[in-house]
Amino acid sequence: MTRGRFVTLEGGEGAGKSTQLRRLAETLEARGIDPVTTREPGGSPGAEEIRRLLVDGEPGRWGAMTEALLHTAARRDHLERTVWPALDAGQWVLCDRFYDSTMAYQGYGLGLGRETIGSLQRLALGDFAPDLTVILDLPVEEGLARAASRPGAEDRYERMDRAFHERLRAGFLDIAAREPGRCVVVDARGTEDAVQAAVVSVVERLLPPR
Repeated sequence: MTRGRFVTLEGGEGAGKSTQLRRLAETLEARGIDPVTTREPGGSPGAEEIRRLLVDGEPGRWGAMTEALLHTAARRDHLERTVWPALDAGQWVLCDRFYDSTMAYQGYGLGLGRETIGSLQRLALGDFAPDLTVILDLPVEEGLARAASRPGAEDRYERMDRAFHERLRAGFLDIAAREPGRCVVVDARGTEDAVQAAVVSVVERLLPPR
């Protein structure tokens, strides 16, 4: 059996990852591919419990290293229980955030640095990596304005200061520049349809022939 494909969507707050993941899943379904859609932190029962610790509460409730460890623990459980079994069964997996978010948020945004985060990820993941990562990019002010209009209480990271979000955006762009074979940056300032078209054009390189 052919192993499935693993595609991750990344970006700062309000970039539209969840919307574009849903629309990408619909596009794949129309082409005869039934993908597993998942998210981080979360995506498995244990990881969803850890998610609640990370996305709710006051911005300063955790130190940077504690956050990184919580995200990494959730990620390992997510991989063992959701992602790896699906890939082994030949399914595509679409994930809203993965380890690039830990690198960007805790490594760049909170200042732990690339070496520290990289060591954690190698410990938890080995050499496993996405087949493709789409990074949705837009200016911080626009992203935070979009995020503020969303319902729900998972706003802990949104409430961090502007300088954090600027470091976060710069971090994602630096990750993409370092790994151009895996990462593609898509301008997320356009309409949902325009962004979807750009995302699909990137993913098409992984699609089997029609």
